[in-house]
Amino acid sequence: MPKENRKRGRRMDGKKRKLSDAEEDLSLEESSKRHKSEDGDSHIAHEAVPEHEDALAGAYPGEKPFFGMLDDDEQEYFKNADQMLELNQFEDAESRQLFLENVWREADGKELKIANSQSCSRLMERLIQLSTPTQLESLFGKFMEHFVHLMTHRFASHCCEALFLNAAPAVAAEVLSGGRTEAESEVNGANGSTSSIEDCFLSTATALQGNIGFLMTERYASHPLRILLLVLAGETLDSASTKQLLQSKKKESVKVEGGEKGGERANDGPVQASRTVPTSFSAALESLISESVAGLDTDRLRGLATHANGNPTLQLLLRVELSHFGKQRAKDENSIIRTLLPDDPITAECGSASFINGLMYDPVGSRLAETLVQCAPAKLFRNLYTTLWKERLPSYARNEIASFVACKIIERLGKDDLLDVHEVLAPHIPSLLERDRTNVVRTLIQRCTIRDIDTKAIAVQINSTWDTPDGFEIRKLLKIGPQASKKDDSPHDSARSGASVTGPVPHQVKTTEPVKAHFNILAQVMILVPGALSGLILDSLVLLDAETLLDMCRDPIVSRTLQAAITSKTATIITTRKLVQHFYGHIGDMAVDKAASHVVDCIWEGTHGLAFIRERIAEELAENEAQLRESPCGRAVWKNWKMDLYKRRRLDWIRQSKNKASNDGFQSFEEIEGGVDAVAAAKTPLQMARERHVKNKAAKEKKAVKDAKKASVGVSGEGAGAAAASGVNATPVNGS
Repeated sequence: MPKENRKRGRRMDGKKRKLSDAEEDLSLEESSKRHKSEDGDSHIAHEAVPEHEDALAGAYPGEKPFFGMLDDDEQEYFKNADQMLELNQFEDAESRQLFLENVWREADGKELKIANSQSCSRLMERLIQLSTPTQLESLFGKFMEHFVHLMTHRFASHCCEALFLNAAPAVAAEVLSGGRTEAESEVNGANGSTSSIEDCFLSTATALQGNIGFLMTERYASHPLRILLLVLAGETLDSASTKQLLQSKKKESVKVEGGEKGGERANDGPVQASRTVPTSFSAALESLISESVAGLDTDRLRGLATHANGNPTLQLLLRVELSHFGKQRAKDENSIIRTLLPDDPITAECGSASFINGLMYDPVGSRLAETLVQCAPAKLFRNLYTTLWKERLPSYARNEIASFVACKIIERLGKDDLLDVHEVLAPHIPSLLERDRTNVVRTLIQRCTIRDIDTKAIAVQINSTWDTPDGFEIRKLLKIGPQASKKDDSPHDSARSGASVTGPVPHQVKTTEPVKAHFNILAQVMILVPGALSGLILDSLVLLDAETLLDMCRDPIVSRTLQAAITSKTATIITTRKLVQHFYGHIGDMAVDKAASHVVDCIWEGTHGLAFIRERIAEELAENEAQLRESPCGRAVWKNWKMDLYKRRRLDWIRQSKNKASNDGFQSFEEIEGGVDAVAAAKTPLQMARERHVKNKAAKEKKAVKDAKKASVGVSGEGAGAAAASGVNATPVNGS
């Protein structure tokens, strides 16, 4: 058998890269538990067997096509283009636009190859972020016949996600403007395209018909499917709960500076509650929802509740169905919620009750239970609460997984039911805190505050948990000291460490830092509640020594609790003054620390009504100016305290400090320490000039009066002397 020709040296590098990419693609496909066909072709990855042999919702729609591979020159060009877009070092927007047009021209006809390429798929994502609506429509046309296969590919699925996300604002723009502009229509007509973004989405929904059941549980396709459902429903794509359903924590973020479309996805913009979508999207959405449960009985649909990839999709379908089509949808026999819970009414012995009880303790299924609590109609929620949840709420609160569902239940209760839950759970608070179930205690405090329920009983129970002869031990609450280094190695936690992260993220194993963070968040919530809860934290902080407080300031987690205590409106002026006084003499060191510098910043806001404390802190900062200017944190503190103004125009700084604090009636630090001389020094030059002018004027007037008196006295003396010299008696005598 003849040997193949082999070349050595750098000329073989390109071929090696090409072969390595092909081998990596094959290894990825083998790792996803898919079987190749027996034709022996190593490049064409035929996949006739579904990812999960026991697929719950459907089968794979046939063989996956092979779109070809980029040659060496093309790969090199697109890699360089990707690097240039990532760095974004263009002279201006016009030069970047010209570069994009050239890249799109080179990519014409190769879009499918680029999307399936491991090294170039990121370029496609960045191009989509910077594309115009016309370019997005063109890309929709290239992907249209292959969406099912692209959504199931490891790399192309991310391109589908980017396409749906960035085309969503264009749909809203079309609806608000009443259609495409004339310029866009002319461009599309020149390119032979007459469709709009709305038509592209509708065509995509039609192309997925018949495969929704499989896509719901597919490892990669389930993510772009969820985005498509949200786009059709007109819901926001940027909320925290939505992001949790759309992507895993390990998803790579591919972004371009200035590539986000509209204010909806901008990081610094407000999150919109909903988007404007065409009315035709409702029919397409209803069709997808109906097909998702078509042919599935109750048992098979319930199987999706604990499926790593099917659970978040089922959550989204349930939420969209009840929010978009109304709560009355629950009465429909073919609805998702009615298929999941067919019993009406639900009793403790029925199958629906067993299903829900199983979800409460399942790391994946509990997510669906939370969605059910939040979105269920009021009548159904009331039935479930009185039948299943009310008596078991203390048990749910103690469990690591079910406690999250218990929090959702507490959030939805009315005042009367919440008052009963408050009385039931209050005695269990010490055991909940020992089990680190701070989320239940925190939720109970927040809801009681909103519903105007007295939280004194909760404060008593928290105090009893860490009560000592010296008072409340706040160090244990904030996890400060040796106990903070202990890890939670309980068996029920370690058994959950192997949970899958490709679907909904299970409630993770608690480690030292998360536990510490949760207890500090609880303390911050307590500080916001007027009365016994805030007093328990604030009074304990004031009694701590300065060394302990400084260690707390340097802790990145505990320092947030101190910041909340200093800026809290529930703290009195006396409490704030006592707390800040512990930091005297250490402000310079705190200002250059990464965590403690935020505490120094909060002192400015917290000293509302205490202008003399502000000036005391400012003096200490001025004494440590050299140290502060050498540190990034110190420079930030110097800027936030406006120390340049303090050094150059100190009187203006004092005036601004008083005005912003609304404490003009308070004396400054100098006025207290320096007395009258400080008051004189605090006058402006104009005021001093006016006083000198008044003083000089008064002196001149006084001198003029004195001179006038002397003159009058001199005149009278001269008259008397003249009369005596002439012998005339100037004084009349009686009888003369």
